Amino acid sequence: MAHKGIGFFDGRGHFFKTPDEATISDLSALLGRIGDGESLAPGIAQTLLSRREELERLFAEHDDMMAGSSANVAPLRSRPAA
Repeated sequence: MAHKGIGFFDGRGHFFKTPDEATISDLSALLGRIGDGESLAPGIAQTLLSRREELERLFAEHDDMMAGSSANVAPLRSRPAA
């Protein structure tokens, strides 16, 4: 008998049963191929999603540091050899 269900799609239009699967697919695509042989990107993407709160906190701290730094600060340059 036919029945209806809910599906989720990644950025390329591929169907997934859960939002996590679709997001991991998008993260994997963003990361690209990593490593020799089978790509490590799907595993890294799953880790990124599972540690999302920590990553968001780190990026928020980074944004705060960037906002607190002067936009006119020149990048550090090595001194010329004497």
